[in-house]
Amino acid sequence: MPARPLPLEERLAARGVSRRQFLKFCAAMSAALALPSTFTPRIARALNTAERLPVVWLEFQDCAGNTESFLRAESPGVADIVLEQISLEYHETIMAPAGHRAEHSLDAVVENYPGQYIAIVEGSIPIANGGVYCTIGGRTALSIAERVCSNALATIAVGACAWDGGWPAASPNPTGAVGVRQAVPGLKNLINLPGCPMNVINLTAVIVHYLTFKQLPATDEQGRPFFAYGQLIHNNCERRGHFDSGRFVERWGDEGHRLGWCLYKMGCKGPQTLSNCPAVGWNGTSYWPIGAGHGCVGCMSPRFWDTMSPFYERLPNVEGFGIEVTADTLGAIAVGAVAAAGVVHGVASAIRASRHPIATHGGETLVEAAERAVQVVEQIAGPVKAEEKPAEEAGKPMASGDTRESVRPDRDGPSAS
Repeated sequence: MPARPLPLEERLAARGVSRRQFLKFCAAMSAALALPSTFTPRIARALNTAERLPVVWLEFQDCAGNTESFLRAESPGVADIVLEQISLEYHETIMAPAGHRAEHSLDAVVENYPGQYIAIVEGSIPIANGGVYCTIGGRTALSIAERVCSNALATIAVGACAWDGGWPAASPNPTGAVGVRQAVPGLKNLINLPGCPMNVINLTAVIVHYLTFKQLPATDEQGRPFFAYGQLIHNNCERRGHFDSGRFVERWGDEGHRLGWCLYKMGCKGPQTLSNCPAVGWNGTSYWPIGAGHGCVGCMSPRFWDTMSPFYERLPNVEGFGIEVTADTLGAIAVGAVAAAGVVHGVASAIRASRHPIATHGGETLVEAAERAVQVVEQIAGPVKAEEKPAEEAGKPMASGDTRESVRPDRDGPSAS
């Protein structure tokens, strides 16, 4: 294991990174990992005393976008701390050795640190015709991945291509490009960080989680960490209020676009994409695609090149979204505008829940969200009268000749029907 000559704080100080910056980084990691701020000191202690992790970074069928994301991390900060905390033994793009010497560096890690190094894989792995479409040093990407990843402490697949094949795997996929999971089946400790590219904050958080707790973060059935891929972008989007109010950008550069209205009609895939983009931003800033005025293209979603394109056409009607009662109806429940604003989404969720009870919203079912909203209203305004509950009205059959609409006629958002 590479030696740790000095505590991390001292090594960072020699590079001009202050203790304040270090603790700020630890606090940011607590937030990124969805941990209480009380974990910040624990993360700081762990990073100060942890041994440097040997890391090998493999690049296969890729555009180097994830490497670019890694190199453009906030500085001083993430980049300095990550590079001090890991020992990057092999990375074709940035390493000094070349040719046989470079391959010797890779072989040395696999042989000297079996089960002790982290393998980071960028790019898809072609398996058609024996994998001949990507070779390095006379070896196929498939054989390299099988050897390196099978002997690693953990494998982190960064970017859409390493996750499920990405762009090279888009139809018709002539090279048989696949992600790491399919190329090396049965891998233990595989973490998938999809995205085009992945966010370096999430990669850093995975490493910090391991150094702090000596285990990898919890993941979903597709190997994605819950802390980074546990919420729909739509739930935390800064333009969500415009969506709920029916204010959409109709064309690029129109008034709504200038005012920051919802980009759903312009093809935004936020309602179907799981990611923490709105919370962590990119490259040490609060900026992200939707914040910059461009819709989400769903690059964190499975096979997004095929399933999310055309990128500038709106999604078909998305189940579980869209206000289905008027603001006037909801306003009758509360005693003021503030109270009404607080329950609009929850009460509307009750209507949707009756149609789609398995949908979730912010970690709870729609029914639970609606019940919680009604409880808040009752605390403010007293018990809600039966005739004022839109959820109950929505469940009643319409009388003959009743032509009431459940949505506003000028609304063209996604429907739950």
